[in-house]
Amino acid sequence: MAVPFLVYLALTHQFDIFKWLLTVSFFTDAIDGYFARKYKIESALGARIDSIADDLTIAAAIVGMYLLYRAFLLKEIVPIIILLVLYFLQNTVAFIKYGRMTSFHTYIAKIAAVLQGLFVMAFFFLPHPIYWLFYLAFVVTAIDLVEETILVFLIPRFKTDVKGLYWLKAHRSN
Repeated sequence: MAVPFLVYLALTHQFDIFKWLLTVSFFTDAIDGYFARKYKIESALGARIDSIADDLTIAAAIVGMYLLYRAFLLKEIVPIIILLVLYFLQNTVAFIKYGRMTSFHTYIAKIAAVLQGLFVMAFFFLPHPIYWLFYLAFVVTAIDLVEETILVFLIPRFKTDVKGLYWLKAHRSN
């Protein structure tokens, strides 16, 4: 729900409000799954909506990054293109196989989301980008996207909340 407001704030260069709303958005995204599990209100639809919301929030953050400090994105265009290609590959394969995006919520995806959130928050709250954090988030996100693409090939029907390849293999061998 925050994404339209985030995009508006970025486009109107209201970055002080933008960074705080983005922080709230990342925080609520980080805890929503916990509360869904705790109160037993998990659903496949909720998992799909959560995945879409995650992607849209990152997209809004990238819009803000581009408008605030475009030189950084242009300097780091190669890793960004690599992630975009992996993202579109993973989702294309999922759409072909399942007719929808995945919502695996793997452990690696959760770690990648935390690293992305930390980098983006640091980007907007600190005077300069933290490059080592950017590259760490890049590597973990790339590993996540490759793992999720492999999972699409291995899981015959749409499924949410898959822990990862290791757990899929361990579960199949039992």
